[in-house]
Amino acid sequence: MSIKVAFLGLGHMGGPMAANLVKAGYEVLAFDPVPAAQEQARTDGATVVDTGAAAAAEAEIVITMLPNGRIVLDAYPDLLAAAKPGTLFIDCSTIDVGDAKQAAELAVAAGHRALDAPVSGGVAGAAAGTLTFMVGGEAEDFAAAQPLLDVMGGKVVHCGGAGVGQAAKVCNNMMLGISMIGLSEAIVLGEKLGLTHEKFFDVVSTASGQCWALTTYCPVPGPVPTSPANNDYRPGFATALMTKDLGLAANALRDNGVDGQIGMLAAELYSRFNQAEADKDFSAIVTDIRKRSGEETL
Repeated sequence: MSIKVAFLGLGHMGGPMAANLVKAGYEVLAFDPVPAAQEQARTDGATVVDTGAAAAAEAEIVITMLPNGRIVLDAYPDLLAAAKPGTLFIDCSTIDVGDAKQAAELAVAAGHRALDAPVSGGVAGAAAGTLTFMVGGEAEDFAAAQPLLDVMGGKVVHCGGAGVGQAAKVCNNMMLGISMIGLSEAIVLGEKLGLTHEKFFDVVSTASGQCWALTTYCPVPGPVPTSPANNDYRPGFATALMTKDLGLAANALRDNGVDGQIGMLAAELYSRFNQAEADKDFSAIVTDIRKRSGEETL
């Protein structure tokens, strides 16, 4: 396959995503400032270059997977200046909707094409190539990107214009954070009332309270053996990341005049929990609720 892809940001998500592109036959020019990430990329078969601009200069498609919107916007001027005219920029970072729109405007003004394409599915989904991509941008640019996104994802959805992919991501993760808090409160209440975790799961998993947070990501050990709760809450999706995403949701609620009281409270609760347990999986918030309810951690 002759298409060259620049991949910038080779962390827990970006590294496996780039590796899947290599496996599919794409020539990947990779950049990350972290030496360990560079070494892993070489092991995975990517060509590691010295700067992001050097990667962008040789590529038809530039993918960024970066920590926040400020970093994306700071990186774009050099990348856009180095890239060949008409290069397709795909930002897979999870950032503010306004930042995503600004990045797209910068790309188009520089003579390029742009998509925002944040993902859901965590590190396991990145490794397995089963991520969900929520894509914002022009339909023809989405069509050009889809074969590549299909390599890294199990589901790829064109959500609308620039920034709308980020809108889908922020709404999804706000719902996830809210549901995990509500589920955790119900579990702790059940504990106090004498309901075991197993019986709670048996009932709720097939009743009207059923949700993904319970059936796939149960926040207590036992009922779902693959959930992080069975591995001391080693993160599949860290509390720090959920806190970031709920902060983006809170900003969007405020900026758009939405009376999102539960979303705002979820952001506040995770912000508090993040101060002590940033490196734990976000489902570990059940332990904080239990502690604040006067119970010992089970």
